[in-house]
Amino acid sequence: MSVVSQWRTYRRAILLGALVAGLLILFALLPEEARTALFKAFRVRGSLVGMILLFAAVSLSLVWSAGQRLDARVFMHFNLGGHRAKGLDRLMWLATQLGSFGAATLLAALLVWARYPRLATETILGTLTLWLVVESVKAVTDRARPFHVLEGTRVLGWRETGRSFPSGHTAQTFFLVALMEHRFHPGVAVVVGLYFVAALVGLTRVYVGAHYPRDVLGGALLGTLWGILASVVDPYGFHHWTR
Repeated sequence: MSVVSQWRTYRRAILLGALVAGLLILFALLPEEARTALFKAFRVRGSLVGMILLFAAVSLSLVWSAGQRLDARVFMHFNLGGHRAKGLDRLMWLATQLGSFGAATLLAALLVWARYPRLATETILGTLTLWLVVESVKAVTDRARPFHVLEGTRVLGWRETGRSFPSGHTAQTFFLVALMEHRFHPGVAVVVGLYFVAALVGLTRVYVGAHYPRDVLGGALLGTLWGILASVVDPYGFHHWTR
């Protein structure tokens, strides 16, 4: 067996091992107080464990053929169904940019201007580390984008490169919303509004032809989890690294 064939055979196991090793190294680099806070959070908040298990279940469901058919059916409904006015296309394309790295950078700049430099640092560091996790999971799951599989898919803007699961734009948006929620503790109406915007970004990823619904669900779970973990580490980790 050639080296290339061996790599293809064991690629997912190797990449999964590298992802786990990277997360363990990141955990080891945290100050002891931050590690203790994380352990306590997982002990006290059952929702964190629940999100991890649900994300794992969604990831494993990708091998389910019936799930793929349902995913494709829902995707085609939102991507092709109904009337598609040009004004709506432009609006959805603009809305999807809220999940871009440029939007996170702009938010960080606004936080610096508003005299929240530490939160700006958390935003950029959290976005970068989340991007690494998302790209690692994409490499492990190796799911093709819908426009590579489904004929007739409408693609607005450019055709995204890379793999499909999970949605990075959705993950980043939910991460930022969760981070801001835990930092500022706004009222219920504001929180609902922020998560509505995050959900809208997820919907746009299907509308523009970049992701399946399960990609969006996986991104929402991963991003929310990352935002909560960042808020737990915040009093210890970011202060330790940026002081």
